[in-house]
Amino acid sequence: MNRLTLLAAVTGLAPVTAFAQPGGIDWNAPFPAHRVIDNVYFVGTAALGTFLITTPEGHILVNSDFESTVPSIRASVESLGFTFEDIEIVLGSHAHGDHMEADALVKELTGAQVMAMAEDVPALRNMRPGEKDHPIDRILNDGDEVTLGGTTLVAHHTPGHTKGCTSWGLTVEENGVSYEALVVCSFGVNDGYVLVDNPDYPQIADDYRATFAKARALPVDVFLGAHGFWYAIEDKHAKLAARGPNDPNPFIDRAGYLAHVDMQEQRFREMLERQRAAAR
Repeated sequence: MNRLTLLAAVTGLAPVTAFAQPGGIDWNAPFPAHRVIDNVYFVGTAALGTFLITTPEGHILVNSDFESTVPSIRASVESLGFTFEDIEIVLGSHAHGDHMEADALVKELTGAQVMAMAEDVPALRNMRPGEKDHPIDRILNDGDEVTLGGTTLVAHHTPGHTKGCTSWGLTVEENGVSYEALVVCSFGVNDGYVLVDNPDYPQIADDYRATFAKARALPVDVFLGAHGFWYAIEDKHAKLAARGPNDPNPFIDRAGYLAHVDMQEQRFREMLERQRAAAR
């Protein structure tokens, strides 16, 4: 089983708890830092999608990941010629440890403001690595904008995977053409998720349905996500490295985005039907 297949098995088929790092995967295995498009840079690992949005007034980090990932993120940021301490805002995709555990640590190191979707705040408050309080400097709602240095990100509430799952959209430009980029939170349904009669999340199935409809309606050109394998990062990065001056940017991929939505919705429908049948 190769690394991406194993990663898919863990992230797609088992819930990620607040702090546990599932065995069999090196979550901090390196992946080349690279410019995706415009002022959007990948600074994550082979397993975790982390993005630096650069501006003249400081930078925005999307996903702090595990605390153990922070040295790798710092090294990636600095390898691109930026300064880690210039991060002014930390955003996250959803309240699982592999994406937001290190919010407090990054704030400690940079002084950045941490912002999160309202529906994920209770889960984040319980995410306390080393007994540190989880900082939340601004609570967000669907459609809220986060602006720094002339760049604006829009918080799209896409619940289901978690109650406050947040996909981040922004407008980017390349060769005089504007595109809409989206860092997908997660449209996935992990094994172990209860879709029928869930006392902790009664509306989970309705939230997933609404998210799939919303995902299709969003004008997404540049498909990114909280795990790189969702958007075929290895293949696209290789194409980026070999790209000629007249070749298209491989990360511009609406068809791949819609295929991903279709795949995740099909999985949701199959799991929902199985659970409904078992409950009869």
